[in-house]
Amino acid sequence: MELGNILLVRLHKEPYRFFPPTNWNCSFIEVETPEGQTHRFPCYQWILGYPTFELREGTAKIARLDANDQLLSEHRRYELLAKQETYRYKDYQPGWPKCLDADSVDHLHLSDQYSSIKSCSFRVLLKTAEIELKLKGLLNLKGSWKKLADIRRAFWFYRTPTSEYVSKHWDEDAFFGYQYLNGASPGIIQRCTEIPAKFPVTQEMVVESLGLETTLEKEVEEGRIFLIDCQILEGIPATTLNGSLQYVSAPLCLLHLNPWGEMMPVAIQLTQQPGPRSPIFLPTDSEWEWALAKFWVRNSTLYIHEILAHLLHTHLLVEVFLLATLRQLPKCHPVHKLLIPHFRYTLHINILGRTHLLAPNKMLDKMIGTGFQGLSQLVARGLSKLTYSMLCLPDDLRDRGVDSLPNYYYKEDGLKLWSAIESFVSGMIGLYYLSDRAVEKDMELQAWVAEIFEKCFHQRQSSGFPAHLGTVAELTKYLTMIIFTCSVRHASVNNSQFDFGAWMPNYPSTMRRPPPESKGGMTFADILETLPDVSTSCQMLLILWLLSRERGDKRSLGYYPEEHFTEEGPKKVIAAFQKHLGKISQEIEKRNRRLLLPYNYLNPPEVENSISI
Repeated sequence: MELGNILLVRLHKEPYRFFPPTNWNCSFIEVETPEGQTHRFPCYQWILGYPTFELREGTAKIARLDANDQLLSEHRRYELLAKQETYRYKDYQPGWPKCLDADSVDHLHLSDQYSSIKSCSFRVLLKTAEIELKLKGLLNLKGSWKKLADIRRAFWFYRTPTSEYVSKHWDEDAFFGYQYLNGASPGIIQRCTEIPAKFPVTQEMVVESLGLETTLEKEVEEGRIFLIDCQILEGIPATTLNGSLQYVSAPLCLLHLNPWGEMMPVAIQLTQQPGPRSPIFLPTDSEWEWALAKFWVRNSTLYIHEILAHLLHTHLLVEVFLLATLRQLPKCHPVHKLLIPHFRYTLHINILGRTHLLAPNKMLDKMIGTGFQGLSQLVARGLSKLTYSMLCLPDDLRDRGVDSLPNYYYKEDGLKLWSAIESFVSGMIGLYYLSDRAVEKDMELQAWVAEIFEKCFHQRQSSGFPAHLGTVAELTKYLTMIIFTCSVRHASVNNSQFDFGAWMPNYPSTMRRPPPESKGGMTFADILETLPDVSTSCQMLLILWLLSRERGDKRSLGYYPEEHFTEEGPKKVIAAFQKHLGKISQEIEKRNRRLLLPYNYLNPPEVENSISI
């Protein structure tokens, strides 16, 4: 008997006698016809209880191709209605992207939760670190550190080669500058095309740093002067920690790319308003005055890194990308199939973040100088200034004027991975969208991008984010940005946290004294009274260690064990992508062998497909 085209399979799960209720993690159903043909129906989700449900044959299709088939058109429509009922938005904080309306990971569908392996390793890591610090009596110690050696002993049982290097070189100017290229904050530095009026650095101030053979004006003209501007922090309120008021500033730092390829800080101002009460600190000042100025820059860029580059630009944005995909693109849609592996576990980790980190009286509220109130304001401010080009690496590097900067391994590796992802996306999209008109007329796709524009970017036209996609090229760039954000961008800002933050003086999470308004008289004791106290330092250390550790159940970039695409065309594109990533990995490893401090955060095996931590 000939079965013809099999469009759907209907499954019914029912209780079996006296056996206890069980859930079923269904990967796929395969049907073999009498003619010997095999049809695969992807599922890849937990089946809870005893439902009746339908699975569609795995060929990816845009809606237009189902327009003349009422059964399949209705199946698409009902699937989306069900998803829109299950995955609802809510406002978490004013001015933030919207998020899933769920107050606990227990409210998530089992398919969206961590696997038992990942949950177990997460809990073990946290408990191990807590026990270590409690045994040393550090977590509840509210006083200042007495000496730097005590910080080294705080976390003796887990160190990395990079964290050890940081603890030995943290106070060197060359290493200070290096971190804004290849450390935890590689997306902040920008070329300085003119000295800002608000930062009146003069030739006389920097002559010893630049040398007698050149001038500040000449170095600016030749593109060797760079700027870190923390203006976005101006006016962000500080909190009270352990009974003491903390302080937040918005410093500026001028850096010089010297003839030896080192990025050297040459001037620091701790506020945005120049004047007699806002001195410009220089490397020629006393040892501890210059050190304190650098501490302020490191503290301020920690906020920009953790709250904007990490929390906002990856976790919060991707949650909306994910929800819009589930709500507006049926599982048979090629864009859904392409993106879904890059959203694995993101809902789980984001809800964990909201319940344990991102709320009043929760962990971050007790360990960073902004507290939760300042953090919330900074996220809203950051979103109001975020642009599409900031998330598209080639555009961002060009806009910051650093696209030709040497020894910028984040740039080098990131551009290679952007190109690889772009080629992968182009290959996939070319199989299903044969013209710009096909993109223009895909109403599911247009509803998807419009929902992201509304729920994530609040329909702000000045952001440059599209509310509509009209060409294959526009769709390719947009999808490249999403996959890059889920994987490469997150790896660059997450995986480096412990390496560069374990040594607290390199990554102070708060400052307990205000920025100095004059020079002179600074001592080492003043430094220790300004840096975070013991308890705050150890709590921050605990979080950095937890968030940077590799847990079980990891899936590296390009590894797709779940076959959402069943056709041969997409499988060939995936294989080419994996080969491309393998070549990039070899190039990175070859380069790293000649480096004193290897940059491995964007080595494809170290980059996870999705934001899962």
